[in-house]
Amino acid sequence: MSHRERLMQHSKEELVAMLEDAARNWLAHDGLWFLAAEEAYGMEAAIELDVRAWEGFTVIEARRIMQRHGIAAGGGLEALERALGYRLYAYINRQEIVRVDEQTLLLRMNECRVQEARRRKGLADFPCQPVGLVEYAGFARTIDPRISTRCLICPPDSRPDEYWCAWEFRLEHGQGHGE
Repeated sequence: MSHRERLMQHSKEELVAMLEDAARNWLAHDGLWFLAAEEAYGMEAAIELDVRAWEGFTVIEARRIMQRHGIAAGGGLEALERALGYRLYAYINRQEIVRVDEQTLLLRMNECRVQEARRRKGLADFPCQPVGLVEYAGFARTIDPRISTRCLICPPDSRPDEYWCAWEFRLEHGQGHGE
């Protein structure tokens, strides 16, 4: 029996739980890898390596989401909002997306498994802003090159209790797709 045939024998509820487990496993591996790099080389070098890994991964993730869910390139903030809902993070972190206006979308990470795991282990908050800038900007640009990304709040910044980080996506006119 093929892997696909085995999966087809599960209920939707089981498949959703398996997807959530896979997302948690992915994040656990990412965290363990980062902690090992941090221990071996220090925080600064570990972040530099993490940035390089995310530069590639975020584009791969965006392209696969677009292909799987029929999201056309150049679809603006509507396409980005839809794609953000299919990221691995979306299955395990609590996040909110707020449409500010026609040109602006906000993403807030209300619960972050990475930061909460570090806190449980007695570690300092992960200063993820440099990684997040690469990750979110690369993801958004892959969806639509007209989208610019700005960090509003992200560790090491101080933050409100309601969320860990906040990102602004703006649809810039006059760039890409013949505009």
